[in-house]
Amino acid sequence: MSIVAIVGRPNVGKSTLFNRLIQRREAIVDAVSGVTRDRHYGKSDWNGKEFSLIDTGGYVKGSDDVFEAEIDKQVELAIDEADAIIFMVDVETGVTGMDEDVAHLLRKSKKPFFLAVNKVDSANRLNDAAEFYSLGVEKYYTLSSINGSGSGELLDDLVKVLPDEPERTDEDLPRFAVVGRPNSGKSSFINALIGEERFVVTDIPGTTRDSIDTKYNRFGFEFNLVDTAGIRKKSKVKEDIEFYSVMRSVRAIEYCDVVILLLDATRGFDGQVQNIFWLAQRNNKGIVILVNKWDLVEKETQTTKEFEAHIRKQCEPFVDIPIVFISVLTKQRIFKAIETAVDVYKNRSRKIKTSVLNDTMLPIIQATPPPAYKGKYVKIKFCTQLPTPHPCFAFFCNLPQYLRDPYKRFIENKLRENFNYTGVPVTIYFRKK
Repeated sequence: MSIVAIVGRPNVGKSTLFNRLIQRREAIVDAVSGVTRDRHYGKSDWNGKEFSLIDTGGYVKGSDDVFEAEIDKQVELAIDEADAIIFMVDVETGVTGMDEDVAHLLRKSKKPFFLAVNKVDSANRLNDAAEFYSLGVEKYYTLSSINGSGSGELLDDLVKVLPDEPERTDEDLPRFAVVGRPNSGKSSFINALIGEERFVVTDIPGTTRDSIDTKYNRFGFEFNLVDTAGIRKKSKVKEDIEFYSVMRSVRAIEYCDVVILLLDATRGFDGQVQNIFWLAQRNNKGIVILVNKWDLVEKETQTTKEFEAHIRKQCEPFVDIPIVFISVLTKQRIFKAIETAVDVYKNRSRKIKTSVLNDTMLPIIQATPPPAYKGKYVKIKFCTQLPTPHPCFAFFCNLPQYLRDPYKRFIENKLRENFNYTGVPVTIYFRKK
């Protein structure tokens, strides 16, 4: 699919146009400049032609800000990737030195680019846009990204320069969300996996603000990796932007298939990481726990086993979870981690034939029937798997109200023993026959 990048200096409305073109509120929009830090991908189409859209951070040359140098690198990478570029400027402030820097960068790239003069939402501002001819362009496009006016002409000309490609039916790919506390190594993990500096990485917690998809194809399996902002306690969330970032991360968990929970080995499986774990479990997502920065931990013979036992103790009664000890910095076991996530996705998608389920579970139930409760004996006669995205089973019996929780856990454990559901919450319903 063709790629279109939206570039420009900070706060000209790039993310607003990006959200409008993909018809979803994916990128965070705020009046504060410098909100977008990573390259942000989405899909759009115009006149029957589909293309990928990249939203970039604002380009500022020679800034002292630790983020700006990284953001500039991301912008340059986006320009390299793109087939065409929308160069966005702001009619309210007119031509600035930063606009001239971006124009110079684009001319050097020799890629087709389209100058979009934003915030032209009245007839008075049409004349003001003429000063942008000084950037050395033959034509500019006036538009207002907040209400979409004027974007049609820009898109008409844009899709004409995009290369024709054979159509590919792109089914909904599985989504693996990489979540955790701030500064646990989520962006570094994805950068190490894909082998390029896709995401901005600094030592400052809260660098990643959006939840961002990266398509990944390895182990004969194609899926989307979603980098998320670190989730902190509500009391620690100070600014509006960080609040939105945390909400995006929560939404990424809700919409994914597998949660890759990354924790910092030097901090342990603390309360905030446990909150993220139980959020994923309540949403019935596949879960893989990655213990990052394992190279920084002083080890003895039993260190790994003791650390793993501590995590499982905190996760009771849901202890059937894969735990992988990794180091993103040294790339130790990072591919093992993603292979494990693929296995968990397969476990979550596993469907068991009703005949096989009954042949396996009914003899177990007959050998260990539910204990009598208040003088009542429960007889389970039949079971089946329900057609849901995650594993749900219905067991039909005469008196479901007399089944206690310990026996329900016994049934779940037997299901896990006989059918591989490692890393996946299993829901069991007992129904009146």
